[in-house]
Amino acid sequence: MKFQIEDVTVYFPYDHIYREQYSYMIELKRTLDAKGHCLLEMPTGTGKTIALLSLITSYSLSKPQSPMKLIYCTRTVHEMEKTLAELKILHNYQIKHLGPQARILAIGLSSRKNLCVNPTVVAAENRDSVDAGCRKLTASWVRALAEENTDVTTCEFFENYEKAASAAVLPPGVYTLQELRAFGKEKGWCPYFLARHMVQFANVVVYSYQYLLDPKVAGIISKEMQKESVVVFDEAHNIDNVCIEALSVSVRRQTLEGATRNLSRISQEIDRFKATDTSILRAEYNRLVEGLALRGNLPITDNWLSNPALPDDILKEAVPGNIRRAEHFLHVLRRLVQYLSGRLDTENVEKESPVGFVASISSHAGIDQKTLKFCYDRLHSLMLTLEITDTDEFLHIQTICDFATLVGTYGRGFSIIIEPFDERMPHIPDPVLQLSCHDASLAIKPVFDRFQSVVITSGTLSPIDLYPRLLNFHPVVSRSFTMSLTRDCICPMVLTRGSDQLPVSTKFDMRSDPGVVRNYGKLLLEMVSVVPDGIVCFFVSYSYMDGIINTWNDSGILKEIMQHKLVFIETQDVVETTLALDNYRRACDCGRGAVFFSVARGKVAEGIDFDRHYGRLVIMIGVPFQYTLSKILLARLEYLRDTFQIKEGNFLTFDALRQAAQCVGRVIRSKADYGMMIFADKRYSRHDKRSKLPSWILSHLQDANLNLSTDMALHIAREFLKKMAQPYDKTGSSDKKTLLSQEELEKLGDGSMHEMSY
Repeated sequence: MKFQIEDVTVYFPYDHIYREQYSYMIELKRTLDAKGHCLLEMPTGTGKTIALLSLITSYSLSKPQSPMKLIYCTRTVHEMEKTLAELKILHNYQIKHLGPQARILAIGLSSRKNLCVNPTVVAAENRDSVDAGCRKLTASWVRALAEENTDVTTCEFFENYEKAASAAVLPPGVYTLQELRAFGKEKGWCPYFLARHMVQFANVVVYSYQYLLDPKVAGIISKEMQKESVVVFDEAHNIDNVCIEALSVSVRRQTLEGATRNLSRISQEIDRFKATDTSILRAEYNRLVEGLALRGNLPITDNWLSNPALPDDILKEAVPGNIRRAEHFLHVLRRLVQYLSGRLDTENVEKESPVGFVASISSHAGIDQKTLKFCYDRLHSLMLTLEITDTDEFLHIQTICDFATLVGTYGRGFSIIIEPFDERMPHIPDPVLQLSCHDASLAIKPVFDRFQSVVITSGTLSPIDLYPRLLNFHPVVSRSFTMSLTRDCICPMVLTRGSDQLPVSTKFDMRSDPGVVRNYGKLLLEMVSVVPDGIVCFFVSYSYMDGIINTWNDSGILKEIMQHKLVFIETQDVVETTLALDNYRRACDCGRGAVFFSVARGKVAEGIDFDRHYGRLVIMIGVPFQYTLSKILLARLEYLRDTFQIKEGNFLTFDALRQAAQCVGRVIRSKADYGMMIFADKRYSRHDKRSKLPSWILSHLQDANLNLSTDMALHIAREFLKKMAQPYDKTGSSDKKTLLSQEELEKLGDGSMHEMSY
């Protein structure tokens, strides 16, 4: 369908549109007109992706004189493929209506592991090995050697791509990762470097958060992006955690041992070069005297990771004299590794500010702050000079230089925390030194400053007013949309006690109480006997899940559950979990029914949908608070309190409730779907906890369902499932229309649209 929003003709590839999609587009257009940033919370399963893509591409088409680039960031490769598939449908629809002028180039960009077509390289087991395998075949010095010596192997796909030179371009169209690989194989070109090259010309680029938020990657991939771009962070409820991880570094015993091995190897390489060709080392020294101006003109294959500090904080000056010579730089690194090794030999938890830590390095190891700042760039330069290709072997020394550069660059917003052992396993010595970032706004600030509009959107952004404070920005639009439904297909309940009227909770003092564990087991047992198909059960942590399942097994509850449905469990091993999920789906498909035990904050809670019969009920056992004794969390809470005036309790509750909402939101993925959500903990009945749930869940949480026991919840579940089994009109009655056709949309004035949101 085609419709107008003010001066923009929106091309929407389906015959009907949801009311909230239309409202969402209006708010999105206001943001683009104002050239500002926005926060939009849209319920899951209401077509958020297609609404975003339709409005932004249509907006760009309506202003051909100033075309806009769309940078769409997703969390997983699976989400990236789904987005590109939606975009393909939309693109075909636009071409049908507008002809060739609607043609765009849209590509997904991922790591070499997902794009490489060279069978010998892609066979490596992990991403770092694939990257190193690629460098071994494509580095400039390897290729130069291959010209002289035919026995040296290179990558035929990359060589063909280089030979094609300016002819190596992608024709307009929408390319998923699979289609990029297929195109590369057909032409004999390397799809990874082709995609890297085409990113700057594409109208739409879909890639991972890290490509914009992690300075090490963003410095290489995203530095060419123009200011007139719209950046969308989809499923961005955890964006503050992504920003913090991008600037945090952990150093363990293994890291230091690996770094020592790396330094010995680098030392051997320097001696080899000294014996064979000293001019290379001398040339590097001269270049460093003039300043580190080698970044811009490197061949694309030689460019390794970029500087871990943010672009504005990198010093634009010459490398300090004491690390220009390769041997001197190695001595500095050896002293640094020795110093860190000494700091790890501690029996007490230590917390220090970067300023104090740098002063301590200076007095004990004789390394000043400026030298620390340049460690990463100096290592990068040295590894290029020594023509090292197996970069996966040098990850340890990279980590040390990452750490040094960040600790030398930042004084505020970070802490150094040294822990001699994990508090949950105090008898196992496992010392770790962590440079922990507390300020999420640091990593995202360059994105807000650089791009015209940034859209942060998800199904769970409640309370929406906390995000601008956490990320330190001022949105021009901040809106939360409710869900318009033809029938009440969501049934949230708060269960506070078992059938024996004993309260249930995972509070620390109650969680191991046999009565609580028994009541949770009885709740699940009662539910498996009445709910058809799939049930998903989320726990607060792996350790709690293991403990409770063991107890159920000993008491025979698990055996009784298995008589009704099969049981599958998420583990920390990705392969095992994938296998368990596949079998869970097979059990649901064949009518046997199944229960899936999972963990909040785990892989399943974030990216897997349990739509239709795969999830008719989701039980959230407990409130998924973070481990509140974690030293890193305590340091972050202190920083948030002092800097942004966010109280510890408020932040912890907000964080736990967004994880809980994310877990239960997995169950409903479209309006034709239906499902129940049970929040099984007495703390959910308190207003301060409950009010932080998204509005689309709260609007369906009736007062009668706020303080239930197991038998009452069972009665409500039976009634709800009976009601859902009745036939219904998908478009809704005249007063409750949810699906609007083109005529109905035109009749509808803007005024009634604004009643939708609050």
